[in-house]
Amino acid sequence: MTLAFVVNQITTEGPKFTTTILAHALHQRGHSVYYFEVGGLSYAKDGLVGGLGHSAPEGDYEDEYAYNEAFQANHDNARPIYSDELDVLFLRNDPGEDAGERPWASRAGLMFGQLAAQQGVIVLNDPFGLSNALDKLYLQQFPESVRPTTVVTRRREDILAFAEQQGGDIILKPLLGSGGTNVFVVRQDDHPNLKQIVEVIAQGGYIIAQEFMPAAAEGDIRLFLMNGEPLMRDGKYAAVHRVGASDDIRNNLHAGGSAKRAEITPEILALCEKVKPKLVADGMFLVGLDIAGTRLLEINLESPGGLRGAGLLEETDFTLPVVEALERKVMYRKNYGMSIANRVIATM
Repeated sequence: MTLAFVVNQITTEGPKFTTTILAHALHQRGHSVYYFEVGGLSYAKDGLVGGLGHSAPEGDYEDEYAYNEAFQANHDNARPIYSDELDVLFLRNDPGEDAGERPWASRAGLMFGQLAAQQGVIVLNDPFGLSNALDKLYLQQFPESVRPTTVVTRRREDILAFAEQQGGDIILKPLLGSGGTNVFVVRQDDHPNLKQIVEVIAQGGYIIAQEFMPAAAEGDIRLFLMNGEPLMRDGKYAAVHRVGASDDIRNNLHAGGSAKRAEITPEILALCEKVKPKLVADGMFLVGLDIAGTRLLEINLESPGGLRGAGLLEETDFTLPVVEALERKVMYRKNYGMSIANRVIATM
């Protein structure tokens, strides 16, 4: 199998990244693995889609650190690779990361991914489904019972009215954003400062105002779903319980949070069943659910992280079932060709 990951930038990829541990696992299994920078994709004159493919040299790498070091050191040996060679194109770039300084790059992965899918490459997650789910408004398409009460606006008056309806405390965050940037808890006594907070977030576009869920103060659970089902191996779930600092509502690990083993309850599994139909219908192969209590805070579709952390906490290699799923999809495509649509094969 020949697979390429699309990432924001090659040089910022690190050994702990979910993309890196998947790439290492694929390489060790004998597959050809490449990286495309989202800004380096191209459409060739013969109609093929691809770009400059970066890879690690052939060889055996003991762990993801050795693999990443070799991959980064091999930067000058990249070569053009196109859709006639590719079996899988895995979109792992974060559009929110490019929205500010490189807005032209935000949709590039989707646009080139759609062309690649039409040429027979398996593109994950499905780029046509992703194009309808680029921001946090996607969460509003799921049943009300699984998500917090929310308004999306750029008007301070709307947010103040929402805060009053909620009885005080609310969460404010950007519609386009990631990594816990510009996420605020607005307490009832903070309302005089609401104008300044709204102005800060509104610089990047629309604002999400959400009900404050007390369960979020105890942290959230990042749970991976694959093909619409909780990702498991040996009876263990690929999940992390993320706890924020005592004075910080953000539970993202790179925003100062800490991690511990997650307890996956029957209520959480029931929530997964409720979101499964739409995720499968939209061709979402690998996603990360952020869960507080029994409600969804976010659904991460483009580049959910934390798989390595889940593996360390559970002492389980969760890359294996992901790699095996990718191998099955390639087998399905070889057996059935284009008779099975990309959105369908993405979650088979």
